[in-house]
Amino acid sequence: MITPLEQRIVEQVRVLRDDMIGFLRELIQIPSVNPPGEGYLDCACLVGDRLSALGFETRYVTATGHPDHSEEYPRVNVVGRLPGRSPMPTLHFNGHTDVVPPGEHWTVDPFGGEVKDGRIYGRGACDMKGGIAAALFAAAALREAGVSLRGSLEFSATVDEETGGFAGMDYLAREGLISPERTSYVIIPEPFGPGRICLGHRGVYWFRVETIGRTAHGSMPFLGVSAISQMERFLSRVSSDLVQALRARITDMPVDPPEARRATINVNGITGGQTDGNVGSPCVADRCSAIFDRRFLIEEPFDDVKKEIETLIANLTAEDRDFKAELTDLMVVHPVETDPDTELVGTAARTIEDLTGVPAEHVASPGTYDHKHVHNTGRVKQCIAYGPGLLNLAHQPDEYCEIEHIVRSCEVMAVTAARLLGVN
Repeated sequence: MITPLEQRIVEQVRVLRDDMIGFLRELIQIPSVNPPGEGYLDCACLVGDRLSALGFETRYVTATGHPDHSEEYPRVNVVGRLPGRSPMPTLHFNGHTDVVPPGEHWTVDPFGGEVKDGRIYGRGACDMKGGIAAALFAAAALREAGVSLRGSLEFSATVDEETGGFAGMDYLAREGLISPERTSYVIIPEPFGPGRICLGHRGVYWFRVETIGRTAHGSMPFLGVSAISQMERFLSRVSSDLVQALRARITDMPVDPPEARRATINVNGITGGQTDGNVGSPCVADRCSAIFDRRFLIEEPFDDVKKEIETLIANLTAEDRDFKAELTDLMVVHPVETDPDTELVGTAARTIEDLTGVPAEHVASPGTYDHKHVHNTGRVKQCIAYGPGLLNLAHQPDEYCEIEHIVRSCEVMAVTAARLLGVN
């Protein structure tokens, strides 16, 4: 049931619609491509100026000392706080400003922010500059509706989510800016659609396997041991043994699409042998390296996940004295899931149903996002992803976001904020 005050908030979102889309166009037009991390300062300043204009206490947080931070590509985050009558509860909106490279096959300018047929196009329109605009203008709608919040509202625009978020949301959490002492709830407006609440994500284990051979002249390969052939054996064993086992494991988390409810493994890349440009030297390859992406379920202990890879290597080593391989961990992110019975999830779900007339759907993400840092580093348990756009459009050519999705998500986030924080 929408109250008269909440109806006024919704009406203000509609009034701000054109300003919101104009801001989003400006944000899309900054090519904040990661890697390498371009345009971060410009994005932070654009968001920071808006926050300051809305009365937020605004600060810029640079990930000084982080290995990805440099003078050429500074890792600059922006954080704003709008104090309420009480410091707690605090609702924190967070969005990432980095986008993946545009790639090819676009029919529009990937950094043009073109608006046509009720959609806004561009790299990041869906993932997730549209969500940043919706959350930021939720705060603007509260202000324009004359709402005075009891609790406090925070907003951050952070970097590097597409490559792990360690100079972004993780850095804020390590600096104490996301913590149980100052943060009650976090909403990350990732593109799951205006009727869906994302409760968490699967885990990820990135690792490298390097097979070690023995070089010899390419005309006499029998005198050497090919690391590429050894890698072929390892990949074959992954396919024949591990992949089949993973297909039988299904999580109870509501991961969407349903095919991603199974545990999976992917070969992200492979290199080997001695090459110079397009010309290879006449040698048996003595090194071959492959990067793997193992997505594991909340029901799978990580120690077991890693042990399976170690066992594959050990078995091949036992079968062939020439087989040698090294395993290196690259990144481990544990699965996270917010309890659907928490106040944050319940309030957001009621707001969605009140505004749309349709019950909210609970989902979980096949890939990770910055929820992992909120939960694991910041230790804040009430976190959801909720925002405009369709996940299957992320990272695609001609990426777009429905403008009505942006408006509706903005309405839901504004009213949810008022309900969670209370109104004076």
